[in-house]
Amino acid sequence: MIRFENVSVTYDGAPEPVVRDVDFEVPEGELVLLVGPSGVGKSTVLGAVSGLVPHFTGGTLHGRVTVAGRDTRTHKPRELADVVGTVGQDPLSHFVTDTVEDELAYGMESLGLPPAVMRRRVEETLDLLGLAGLRDRPISTLSGGQQQRVAIGSVLTPHPRVLVLDEPTSALDPAAAEEVLAVLQRLVHDLGTTVLMAEHRLERVVQYADQVALLPGPGERPLLGTPPEMMAVSPVCPPVVDLGRLAGWSPLPLTVRDARRGAGDLRARLAGRQPRRDDAAPPPPAPSRRLFRRTRPDGPAAPAPVAEIRSLAVRRDRVQALRHVDLTVTPGETIALMGRNGAGKSTLLSALVGLVAPSAGSVRTGDAVPHRTRPRDLVRRVGLVPQEPRDLLYADTVAAECAAADRDAEAPPGTCRALLTELLPSVADDTHPRDLSEGQRLTLALAVVLTARPPLLLLDEPTRGLDYAAKARLVAILRELAAGGHAIVMATHDVELAAELAHRVVLLAEGEVIADGPAAEVVVASPSFAPQVAKILAPQHWLTVSQVREALR
Repeated sequence: MIRFENVSVTYDGAPEPVVRDVDFEVPEGELVLLVGPSGVGKSTVLGAVSGLVPHFTGGTLHGRVTVAGRDTRTHKPRELADVVGTVGQDPLSHFVTDTVEDELAYGMESLGLPPAVMRRRVEETLDLLGLAGLRDRPISTLSGGQQQRVAIGSVLTPHPRVLVLDEPTSALDPAAAEEVLAVLQRLVHDLGTTVLMAEHRLERVVQYADQVALLPGPGERPLLGTPPEMMAVSPVCPPVVDLGRLAGWSPLPLTVRDARRGAGDLRARLAGRQPRRDDAAPPPPAPSRRLFRRTRPDGPAAPAPVAEIRSLAVRRDRVQALRHVDLTVTPGETIALMGRNGAGKSTLLSALVGLVAPSAGSVRTGDAVPHRTRPRDLVRRVGLVPQEPRDLLYADTVAAECAAADRDAEAPPGTCRALLTELLPSVADDTHPRDLSEGQRLTLALAVVLTARPPLLLLDEPTRGLDYAAKARLVAILRELAAGGHAIVMATHDVELAAELAHRVVLLAEGEVIADGPAAEVVVASPSFAPQVAKILAPQHWLTVSQVREALR
């Protein structure tokens, strides 16, 4: 169905091809997973299938890509629209209409399908993706995960023979991700739809793949094989595979169920040992000079909270986004906000950074009321990395972005660049931010915000688009910041990140806090939010591969 014949793509001004010698075939009715580190060209390979590369992106494509017999060099994206449905990393750039139902119908209208067929397919898709309750909602009022489900639904309704998906579960909560992947499985198995998908959260998807196409590094020739074969050699792998490598299991497990079957010996080796408790509340760090102090009634001074929320309620349009929220954030604490899409996580972060005003209750960050404080004064108290990193980026090169961040934060020249290099070493100074992958743009935005080193750092889906190596570097930097007294609050659906990094987990549902406690207690108590290692080694209380590795030394 999809055929790559010695395909190489070189963008204008680039000295080397971003992908080289891509030569493999995706048979009809199979799901092929495209994996590899950030920046190796996965989005370019996907774009070549839909014709976006090179017709919209520019550059030069050598070789040949055919989809259902159509050559993408001679067929532009609109001439492939009846065959190929594409969902990119950024759902906002995908939308054409204003409401959910209209967006689901738009693609079918463009193809001239009869109204009765359109109505039936819209209803089917609303039910398949759990969108029925959102059918009349303006897309602009939806959460990032809800928008991603609408974007996926809009390409499902025309019933394309080929689906090209770039990070389809990156903004989805675990339950919603399982629902979307179940829909894809039904399309592949029952309708013979061909799916080519890139995804960094391999723990969610690798077990569903028929084949895996591995891009080992920039410009390197891809490898194609079964999921077990590719996971054995891949530089990126999910925790279940990493644990299997550590334990020496053969064949390597791809699912929690397979791993549990072979985990008896590992549980015996770990019996009587206790995990390193990264999830315990941190001791109060020595306060930064930026932090305000208060005196306890019994006398000793203690660092004041960097943020206090009392009885907070926020209403956005017709939606009660938050209600009765109480939260105190102390220096050195890392908190993971979790919950299903639309639970109010991003709204809570927006309230902390002053983007939305409370309809009831109060919010304070240090000595400031965020929505009443000038941005230039607030930046040294709280910094937000949003879901859409491009909102923070406006310069023409990476070097210019870093220089501007240094000036805005009044930091020594080179501070932002050093942070970026530590997070993502491969990004060149003269690269335009629009030419970066979604994960690379997110990393650049994170470096820009961290340059001011605010006492309170807010992160909205910080690992979206990041591979495991980039995530590990991010975790190391955030741990260093927390150890230095900076508080971190992150809204995330990445249960592995929460297990690795968070001291506390706050679960939200329908705008209310339903759980607030140590990460190990909260995530393990929830089947949806438990990390893979916890599921594999239960009833023992291990959360991460790094904990197991340290215990076995």
